[in-house]
Amino acid sequence: MNWLLVVVGAAVGAPLRYLTDRAVHSRVGFGFPWGTLTVNVCGCALLGLLTAVAPADVRLLLGTGLCGALTTYSTFSFETLKLAQNASRGAALANVGLSLGAGLAAAYAGAGIGHAVWG
Repeated sequence: MNWLLVVVGAAVGAPLRYLTDRAVHSRVGFGFPWGTLTVNVCGCALLGLLTAVAPADVRLLLGTGLCGALTTYSTFSFETLKLAQNASRGAALANVGLSLGAGLAAAYAGAGIGHAVWG
């Protein structure tokens, strides 16, 4: 039944990614992939929190399923490539730096909050 937990989590995470991306782009436009950056950083924070405190079945549901479908390495890579191809190499490098730096910081913060609040 572990696979069912992953499927249920992914069924929520994928539409959540789409809706978050659309909401972010409607506010800031399409010049920079802020929507993908937002879902990836939020997913890193949640996964950091879950790995610190959640039992195995919750990690499958929310970590592997929800966070796996919410976050997107392939879209991050594609959008970075498109920025570089469209003569926006500075924006492409900023996307890489922001995604990696903010993602790592969010995962670290999530784990730290989990340990601080729930021990």
